[in-house]
Amino acid sequence: MNQVASSSAPSPIFSVRGLHKRYAAATVVENLSFDIAPGECLGVIGPNGAGKTTTIRMCLGLTAPDAGGIAYFSDSGSTPGLQMPQDALAIKAQLGVVSQFDTLDPDFSCAENLLVYGRYFGMKDAQIRERIPRLLEFAALSHKANAKPGELSGGMRRRLSLARALVNDPQLLLLDEPTTGLDPQARHLMWERLQLLLQQGKSILLTTHFMDEAERLCSRLLVLDHGKKIAEGRPRDLIAQHLEPDVVEAYGNGALELVNSPLTSLAARVEVSGETVFFYTQGAKQLLDALAVHSQLRTLHRPANLEDLFLKLTGRKIREDS
Repeated sequence: MNQVASSSAPSPIFSVRGLHKRYAAATVVENLSFDIAPGECLGVIGPNGAGKTTTIRMCLGLTAPDAGGIAYFSDSGSTPGLQMPQDALAIKAQLGVVSQFDTLDPDFSCAENLLVYGRYFGMKDAQIRERIPRLLEFAALSHKANAKPGELSGGMRRRLSLARALVNDPQLLLLDEPTTGLDPQARHLMWERLQLLLQQGKSILLTTHFMDEAERLCSRLLVLDHGKKIAEGRPRDLIAQHLEPDVVEAYGNGALELVNSPLTSLAARVEVSGETVFFYTQGAKQLLDALAVHSQLRTLHRPANLEDLFLKLTGRKIREDS
C-alpha cells in the first residue's frame, strides 16, 4: 500500500537537501531539506532570524551554502536537470522572484519595467511587448501602463513586481514576504492573484509573517526556528497534531488573576500574552460557563489556528534580530 502511495506522488520541481549555512560562529541554516511539487505552494514560516531569507538567497544562488544541494527539475521528471550553484544562471532563467524589498526601476513606466526585465532573460522585444498587456491586466494595472512606480500605491507596486516576475513564464515562483506593508484590501487582491497562479499549475515557495496568508495559500508549511526545521506538513494537520482544538481568550480587569485560579484545571494548557490569558482545551463549554460569572472579563472562543501553532512551536518572546 505504501509503495502505491509513493509511486503516485508527483515528482518535485525543486528539491533542497541538507542545506547548511554559517556566518562566523552563528549557524543560520542547519541541515534543511524540502521539496516543492508542481502546482504546490510551500510556505516557510518562522520568527525573525529563523533563516527564511537566507534559505531563499541560497535557493537563488545569491548566497553560497556551506553544505547541501539545491536541484531544479526542469522536466518535472525524477532526474534533476540543473544544480545550484553550478547552473545558477540556467535555474534563475526558469524562476520568478518577488523579493522582500521593492526593486522596480523608478525611472521607467510600468510597461517599461516589464520590457527591460524581460530582456534580462534574452527575450525578444516583440515577444515581451506581446506579453505586457496580459501581465498588466493580471496585475490589475492596465490603466497604469505609462505610470512610474513612484506614482503607484504600495499594493500596486507589489502587483507590478509580481507581474514582472512572470515575464519569463516561470513554473516556480520564489516570494519573500510579498504582502508586507500592504493594507488588508491590497493583501486580499494579491492573494487572489497568487491563487490564480496556483490554479494555472505554477509552484510557489512563499515566506511570510502572516499566518492567515499561510493558511489561505499554502498546501504545506515548513516551520523554521534558529535555522532548523521544527515542523512540516499541511496547515490543518499541523494544528491537529500540536494543539488542542478549542481556544478561549480572556482579557479585561482581573484576567491575569485567572492564571492562579482553579479555572486552569479546566484547560489542557494556559498561556499569557500581555493582558490576555489563553486557555487551550479539548472542550470549551465548562470553561466558558465558569468564566461567565466573571462579568468584568471579556472572552473570545475560537478554534485553534496557525498563529497558536506558531507561538507554541517558536515561543511568544519578541525577537528583534532579522
